[in-house]
Amino acid sequence: MLPALLIGLREGLEAALVVGILVAYIRRLGRADVLGRMWIGIGLAIALALGIGAVLTFGAYALTSEAEEIIGGTLSLVAVAMVTWMIFWMQKAGRTMKSNLQGGVDRALADGGLWALVAVGFVSVAREGIETTLLLWSMVQSSGDAPLALPGALLGLAIAVVVGWLIARGAVCLDLRRFFAWTGGFLVIVAAGVLAYAVMDLQEAGVLPGPFSALAPVDPGTGIVLTGVAGFPFGWAFDASGVIVPGGVWAVLLQAIVGFMPHMTWLQVIAWTLYIVVVGALFIRGIRTGRPRAHVAAPAQTSSLTSTSPGAA
Repeated sequence: MLPALLIGLREGLEAALVVGILVAYIRRLGRADVLGRMWIGIGLAIALALGIGAVLTFGAYALTSEAEEIIGGTLSLVAVAMVTWMIFWMQKAGRTMKSNLQGGVDRALADGGLWALVAVGFVSVAREGIETTLLLWSMVQSSGDAPLALPGALLGLAIAVVVGWLIARGAVCLDLRRFFAWTGGFLVIVAAGVLAYAVMDLQEAGVLPGPFSALAPVDPGTGIVLTGVAGFPFGWAFDASGVIVPGGVWAVLLQAIVGFMPHMTWLQVIAWTLYIVVVGALFIRGIRTGRPRAHVAAPAQTSSLTSTSPGAA
């Protein structure tokens, strides 16, 4: 429930801020009469996200287990790609997001067409909606705990709507840069777990080599797939099921948050580690380079200048 809540809060607040910027700008222009078009686009974006979620949830029942694993693994990879792109996009475009949204509204009002403003509302919110749907679906598939994930996500979205409304009203001040930095780091860890789950799905389907394929290293005597160093690279990396019970509280919690499974393959461990190291390093570098730099006062040229400005210090 906690990972789903944080995902819903992060993505929901992004969408709420986008909607708040659009609505506030249209009202400032004195064109409240066209707000209905904007809400139509936003409603269509929400409907699209819900429709995709319904198809992913109920469409799997008509598939074979192998097809379900291939589609699940592929969509999980798509979710990882979208989340990764969004994390870095927010780092680069966050400062200009407001002006870009306002520019889109200006162009739509200049065109004068109904669908132009509908499209602005739709495109602005659909990205967050689709990303949230894919990420939550992939996380639920990996942890298998849908009953708790759904209320967690809805609670996160509800909190995001309230916080977004309070920010728009000026009732609360939130350090958005710090908020998106912390939640972005959390999403990097969640995305690494989703990537590990996608690798497992594709290995079970036979798309990638692993313990379920003919390339798996096995014990000559027992025929059991090897674990540890002897199982590298297509066997099991470790088996901690004796310490952490599969399906137990700790197993579900660790799998939902960091992607840890009691029994993981070498390809899963390699994919998880590479993602954390590469994407995490780029994310941290982006945070450091994006920090506002303090202005350094120019040194005084003479002692007489400093003595004439006692209040400068």
